Amino acid sequence: MKKLVSTISVLFLISLLLYSKTNMEAVTQGLNLWINHVIPSLFPFLIATEILYHTNIVTMMGKILAKPIHKLFNVPGEGAFALMMGIVSGYPSGAKIVSHLKSQKVVNTEEAERLIAFTNNSGPLFILGTVGISLLHNAKIGYILLISHLISCLLVGLVFRNWKKSTSILKQEYSIEKETSSKNLGEILSDGIQNAVRTIIMIGGFIVFFSVLLSILQASGIFQVTGFWFEKIKINR
Repeated sequence: MKKLVSTISVLFLISLLLYSKTNMEAVTQGLNLWINHVIPSLFPFLIATEILYHTNIVTMMGKILAKPIHKLFNVPGEGAFALMMGIVSGYPSGAKIVSHLKSQKVVNTEEAERLIAFTNNSGPLFILGTVGISLLHNAKIGYILLISHLISCLLVGLVFRNWKKSTSILKQEYSIEKETSSKNLGEILSDGIQNAVRTIIMIGGFIVFFSVLLSILQASGIFQVTGFWFEKIKINR
C-alpha cells in the first residue's frame, strides 16, 4: 500500500511539472470558486454552528423532537440538530455535528452512521445562489433542485433507519453547555471563528486539489480515452 501511495505521489508531482500551465489555470479557477462562492455561502453558517454548540439548543431539540426523530429515523432526538444545521448550513456542518455527537457519546457508532447518511447535505445558499443563479442562471431550477435535495435526504434517512442494530446503549445526555460554562461570550466567539476558519481552509484545499487533479486527467488525455471506451461499450450494447 505504501509503495502504491508513493508511486501515485511521484506521478502526481511529475504531472504538476508537465502540465504546469493548465494546472495554474485550474488552481486559479478553484480559488475563485472557493473565494467567490463557497466562503460567502458557507463560512457564516460554520461560525453560527460552532457558537450553537455552546448553547442548550441541542438539548432542547433532543427533548422536543426525541419521539418523532427516533420513530422516523431510529436515532436520538439530538440528531435533529444535525439534520437542521445540515439543511440550513450545508456540508460539512452535518458531518461535523454528527462527529461531535459521537465524540460526546451522545450517539453510538451505528446511530452516527445512520445520521451521516442524511444530515450532510448541500446548503440552500449553495444550491440557489451558486448552482441555480450563478451556474444555470435560473432561480426556478435552483428551487426545484433544493426541494428535490431535501426530499431525497429525508428519504435516505427513512431507508437507512434500520441500518445495523445498535451494539451499545448510550444514555448520556448532551451537556456541552456544562463543559463550556466557564467561557465568556468573547472566548466562545473566538473559538467558533477559529474552528470555522480551519474548516473553510480545509474545504478550499480540497477544492484546489481536485481542480488540479481534474486538470491533469483532462490534459493527459485520460478522460478522452475512458470516454471513448465508454462510448464504444454503449454503442456495442
